[in-house]
Amino acid sequence: MPSYTPPLDDIRFILHDVLDAQSLSALPGYEDVSPELIDQITEEGGKLCADILFPINQSGDEEGCQFDAGDVKTPAGFKDAYDMFAANGWCGVSSDPGYGGMGITVVLNTVMQEMICSANFSFGMYPGLSQGAYEALHKFGTDAQKETYLPKLVEGVWSGTMCLTEAHCGTDLGLIKTKAEPNKDGSYSITGTKIFISAGEHDLSENIVHLVLARLPDAQEGVKGISLFVVPKFLPECDGVGARNGVACGAIEHKMGIKASATCVMNFDGARGELVGEPHKGLRAMFTMMNAARLGVAMQGLGIAAVAYQNGLSYAKDRLQMRSLTGPKAPDKPADPIIVHPDVRRMLLTGKAFLEGARALSYWTGMNLDIAEKHPDADKRKEADDLVALLTPILKAYQTDMGTEVANLAVQVYGGHGYIREWGVEQYVRDARIAQIYEGTNGIQALDLVGRKMGQGYGRLLRRFFHPVQDFITENQMNVDVQEFIFPLAKAFAKLQQSTAFIAQNGLKNPDEAGAASNDYLRQFALVAMAYMWCKIVLAAQQKLKDGTGDKAFFEAKLKTARFFFSRMLPETDARFKMVLAGAGSLMSHEVEQF
Repeated sequence: MPSYTPPLDDIRFILHDVLDAQSLSALPGYEDVSPELIDQITEEGGKLCADILFPINQSGDEEGCQFDAGDVKTPAGFKDAYDMFAANGWCGVSSDPGYGGMGITVVLNTVMQEMICSANFSFGMYPGLSQGAYEALHKFGTDAQKETYLPKLVEGVWSGTMCLTEAHCGTDLGLIKTKAEPNKDGSYSITGTKIFISAGEHDLSENIVHLVLARLPDAQEGVKGISLFVVPKFLPECDGVGARNGVACGAIEHKMGIKASATCVMNFDGARGELVGEPHKGLRAMFTMMNAARLGVAMQGLGIAAVAYQNGLSYAKDRLQMRSLTGPKAPDKPADPIIVHPDVRRMLLTGKAFLEGARALSYWTGMNLDIAEKHPDADKRKEADDLVALLTPILKAYQTDMGTEVANLAVQVYGGHGYIREWGVEQYVRDARIAQIYEGTNGIQALDLVGRKMGQGYGRLLRRFFHPVQDFITENQMNVDVQEFIFPLAKAFAKLQQSTAFIAQNGLKNPDEAGAASNDYLRQFALVAMAYMWCKIVLAAQQKLKDGTGDKAFFEAKLKTARFFFSRMLPETDARFKMVLAGAGSLMSHEVEQF
């Protein structure tokens, strides 16, 4: 049976010592943020994830969701867990207190997302979708819409969805056909079918609030003709819910993974809806949900990697196979634990080095979301928002790729037992795989990075990352304690800048050049960002060792893991750099018939 222990020591170290998360208390509305509050929330959240959500993860996968004549029943235990989750305020951790939320920092919500996804990926889909609906309505809804929907979403008695995809179009939303006909009372009648709708129907909440993309009669073709509508399952009344709306679940998908998350076909048959935001500008509002969702998906990759690594490590310490190459390490036993073998250590350390660096990178992004929302200086808000916009496709793609990789490595550590369902780790591979696909495939994230983010504001977004990294290198290059880490960062960073210039120059001449380089460039960028975070981790760990506070072995392990990252993972940037410079020729020269 698998197990999960929230990595609270690592979380505290990143928040307190590496990133100084309590500095957010200087922002308006966050005055109560303190180390004590941060620890209290993460500890209580960890208990919920370990004691309530994790025990129903494997059984939820075995049972899956059940569809019956339009109704969807979630697996045993999910309803009780959701009720407890909502009753304790976890649906509104970072939501506006004006609508009943805790008003806690976004970065703490990011921490919760990681632990929830480690404990129960499928369960996390339900409140995760609600958070996206909340964000869109909070930013673009009318006052009446906010008063109607936000308190219920925050309380968790209503849940949310985002309805984009149709059978003939996924990424290309300009092709959607769902229609919105104006009614005399100012509402709209929504007609069409949406597919792959996570949490589209279930038995966890009393109402489901759908955010639906559709076209008005006067809409032009393409994405500029899309509007956004709020379409509830039950029409709201002053004391709760009223009549059933014209929206129903036609089927649920039978999937490779996340089987306890209901993935639905939703049929809208003249369903009553209200316009959210301006006509024909729905994609702008929907991107509020999508960007939040992409960062949430990045945390799914991190969360799956964390629990897969934990279980691989536990198995490697217990499983006896052969002797160490340098002689017996457990002479009192018939064989040594497999953790003595170099290749097993390679697999485990790949997971460990990814997790600890990506955790810092993710939490840093969460803190910048807080700054973008709360800082009193408009320029500071803009700088933070730019950085988040740049990092969003990088985190989504890299962390979900690595989530699958680390889950696969855990199966490999287990060997044949990893392929057997009862051990639980094969579920992590199946669950992780979707994160590379939805909310924009990872190929789309790479195109977003080179096609939109790189050139935006004449490179303004890139400068939000490049300048701090260059300043950091300059400030620390003479520090003998970190030179073994700073110099590899500086070399990798220089090659990232060269790749950036190459794509900018060649992509303008031939867009295929940018497209061909995009995946390798994103991976190169991610590894440099990880190296930057690892240098910050090293500095924090060294300071703790100098101070003589905390667990010495814990901080020494950080330095050893950093050495593994810089010697075994960061060199991938050299290969990615060469792939970027290889150009589009070998990719695009084949005629279709030659494949």
